[in-house]
Amino acid sequence: MSEFKRNKNLIWELSKNDFKKRYAGSSLGRVWAFVMPVVTVVLYYFVFGFIMDGGRVPGTASTEAPYAVWLTAGLVPWFFLNEAVTTGANAMHEYNYLVKKVVFKVGILPFIKTVSASFIHLFFVFVLLVMYFSFRYKPSFQIIQLLYYSFCMFMLVLAITYITSAVTVFFKDLLQIINICLQVGMWGTPILWDLGIAPKFLQPIFRFNPVYYIIEGYRSSLFKGTWVHERWLDTLVFWGIVAVLFGIGAYVFKKLRPLFADVL
Repeated sequence: MSEFKRNKNLIWELSKNDFKKRYAGSSLGRVWAFVMPVVTVVLYYFVFGFIMDGGRVPGTASTEAPYAVWLTAGLVPWFFLNEAVTTGANAMHEYNYLVKKVVFKVGILPFIKTVSASFIHLFFVFVLLVMYFSFRYKPSFQIIQLLYYSFCMFMLVLAITYITSAVTVFFKDLLQIINICLQVGMWGTPILWDLGIAPKFLQPIFRFNPVYYIIEGYRSSLFKGTWVHERWLDTLVFWGIVAVLFGIGAYVFKKLRPLFADVL
């Protein structure tokens, strides 16, 4: 943590540069960072909401939220996860010229990638709120919890990225495995569908998914008015999983870091 405090200005500048250079050279530039998620939301809404279920939340009659907003509330944190994990896993290869410098603090690179992905996430949180209020929902105090759940996703992604960014240096096929896992996770996490349609014996397994905790947090904050402390058991499980992932990430990163420069 002290390393991040000492290098906070460097982290901020590198995060901004990382976001800018990703689309450098293209005609629309950074606009592409927002186009694909918007197209994805529209496509899923058209297929699953408009065609298949008439705009209602699939699989439940208890959720009265319009499917467009309900769906977006699940996709916004997922986009953050997808973007940060995908780009973060390749951080050491992308910044190999910095990794090879003896004086550079390699440990901040996963953090830089996560901060860079959060720029797009904040934009889509704003879009979500615009949609939410356009459906004439009244503002509630629980909406402030979106900041908390965004922080939860930031920490979860950061913990995962410390593991993947270190292992990818030695095993590049991990990038392909990550993409497959994200595809499976997209359908295995209750994002497009409600948890209520899953068999009851499988529901505890889905609830154990830390991503579900965050997505349900977004939705419960917006539509149900649920406070974090009302989900205290899920909260304890979530932060327990994050702590374990951080422990694994710190151990793996520390063990492999001395070998980065030789391999890259």
